[in-house]
Amino acid sequence: MKQKFTILFDLDGTLVDTAPDLMHAHNHVMKKYGYPTKSTDEIRNLVGQGAGAMLGRSIWGQAKKEFGKIQDDKIKKEMVNDFVDFYGKNIVNESTLIRGVKEFLIWSKENNISMAVCTNKQEHLAIDLLKKIGIYNFFEYVAGHNTFDYCKPDPRHLTSVIEILDGDLKKSLMIGDSETDANAAKDAGIPVILLEDGYTEKKITEIYHNHLIKDFIGIEKIVSKYL
Repeated sequence: MKQKFTILFDLDGTLVDTAPDLMHAHNHVMKKYGYPTKSTDEIRNLVGQGAGAMLGRSIWGQAKKEFGKIQDDKIKKEMVNDFVDFYGKNIVNESTLIRGVKEFLIWSKENNISMAVCTNKQEHLAIDLLKKIGIYNFFEYVAGHNTFDYCKPDPRHLTSVIEILDGDLKKSLMIGDSETDANAAKDAGIPVILLEDGYTEKKITEIYHNHLIKDFIGIEKIVSKYL
């Protein structure tokens, strides 16, 4: 049997523009605990390493008080829990699919490509989002921040999923929007397709990638070269 090709996708900023709903959850928590709120564009620069990291980077950047230095672990946990609770209840109020995603997922299925999501969003939130936005059934596996004992940029987040899918590293690629995705893929030894205007503060020239796309329109031409 011919080994199937595997595509791993990041979620936030890659498959779905989740920034508006993440912004509302972020600001809900910040208001509650007395920290400044942020705009949707500012949130795009903070997403990528999980809720705790996002809140921490936000506090460090605006309030000049690093999240990791808040002495009361109970408060830190409460902030993250409040964020996850609010976000979970409002996960697809304003989130939308990135342009061309649905069409590309259909094309990939038709071409017998195995697909999975590797995200630093908590697994249950990722699955819920994918279901509610209507693309969950395209994926054979969803690995979140808490699925394994490691997550991106650790390359094992990707290699473990490829192994679970009975895939081949030499017949796999990663589609993401940040250095977290790119570095994980680079260390895993698989090609990276990078979306412009990702959820990152870094410039495109500072992020490793093999191909650069604005959205998913026409991405089939790139992927076909690897099949």
